[in-house]
Amino acid sequence: MFADENSVMELLVHAGQARSDAMAAIAASRRKNWAEAEQLMASSDSASREAHKIQTMLISQDEGSGKITINLILVHAQDHLMTAMLCQDLAKELVLLHKQILA
Repeated sequence: MFADENSVMELLVHAGQARSDAMAAIAASRRKNWAEAEQLMASSDSASREAHKIQTMLISQDEGSGKITINLILVHAQDHLMTAMLCQDLAKELVLLHKQILA
């Protein structure tokens, strides 16, 4: 069974949005725009949750037994999600550091 192409594309879109918003939050914090940074991190978290829902759905369809065929686009989508999650963790720390140093 192949993963639903629409689901994989949605996973990519949400993960990409999560990463973009986290990076934008860092930039906002450099400008001392704390409210914007906070809003962007909230948006990043929301996009990440949506991506994670899709990931969980795909995992449940696979049932840990290799029912879903792994292809390059699915690997790419998973890579995007993991990168976005790491970016969020680092962005949270950088926003806090900017606040401590620049405020």
